[in-house]
Amino acid sequence: MAHEIATISGDGIGPEVVEATLPLFESVAASHGVDVAFERFDWGSDRYVEQGAMMPDDALETLEGYDSILLGAVGHPEVPDHVTLHGLLLPIRKTFDQRVCKRPSVLFDGVESPLRGYESGDIDFVVFRENTEGEYSDVGGREHVGFSHDVAIQTSVFTREGTESILRAAFEEAGEREGHVTSITKSNAQAYSMTFWDDLVEEISAEYPEIEVESLLVDAASMDLIRRPEAFDVIVASNLFGDILTDIGAIVTGSMGLAPSGNIDPSGTYPSMFEPVHGSAPDIVGEGVANPLATVLSASMLFDDLGEEAVAEELWGRVESVLADDSAPLTPDLGGSAGTEDVVEALSD
Repeated sequence: MAHEIATISGDGIGPEVVEATLPLFESVAASHGVDVAFERFDWGSDRYVEQGAMMPDDALETLEGYDSILLGAVGHPEVPDHVTLHGLLLPIRKTFDQRVCKRPSVLFDGVESPLRGYESGDIDFVVFRENTEGEYSDVGGREHVGFSHDVAIQTSVFTREGTESILRAAFEEAGEREGHVTSITKSNAQAYSMTFWDDLVEEISAEYPEIEVESLLVDAASMDLIRRPEAFDVIVASNLFGDILTDIGAIVTGSMGLAPSGNIDPSGTYPSMFEPVHGSAPDIVGEGVANPLATVLSASMLFDDLGEEAVAEELWGRVESVLADDSAPLTPDLGGSAGTEDVVEALSD
């Protein structure tokens, strides 16, 4: 039986990158005797402009029947970001309980960090971001809109179950890596939600005595990701803080075009979703120069989640090989002049 993958190309550079890389995924999977079927869905901002909705009413029911989801990118310069986020990404993440967002940041051989003095392998950490509640909870509202006493209320929600889930995922990962977890909060200013988080870190860390635990405020963590990125192994953070810190992680390891992401239901009840971090990049749409490597790395994470380790390892390894090859084509974000198709061809050789 084939793995059935729902493929949402999305917006901007999403469609061109996804279409360029799908043949590679099919070829590598087939070489390992793995059957995979990608079914495309043209949901996103263009659909919103034409029909008033990012995806159809039965979209979530449709997606539930797939083994996994591959997402290209979401975002459009003429559609407000909160519309695209709440119209597609957040409903999928929340409905399918994709509470664990995993985002690795690796300085690959052949890639130059904007930070002076760092070489390949010096930076290698992974961020575990709580993905379905926290600061992105849809709790609040607007009142008295259009009047001088207009008011907006946005409430963060932190549950014991949701917080414990992301913390346990981070501690388990640290046990497979270097044994160090850094918890990120702002508990000096957020005296309820973040101290609750700190309390649960203390509780759960007692179950993992072999794991070293560090706690940082988010402002200090942002500074240290630039000042001492080599000191991090596994970072665990709330929805908002994890979102911000992973952009820093992507850029200190060379490019947003190298940053993969997985939105994971740890129970396996629902399909998980994998996507590059880079967004829709409307400034380069149609130029054919979008970096496909983050999508390939995201697909590697997807196959790993499906239990197809050989496919996952080969896709990740092909990215490493191309980056390490001085003669290989690279896109402009990595200092090259090659196009998307050129890089995919190099990955396919």
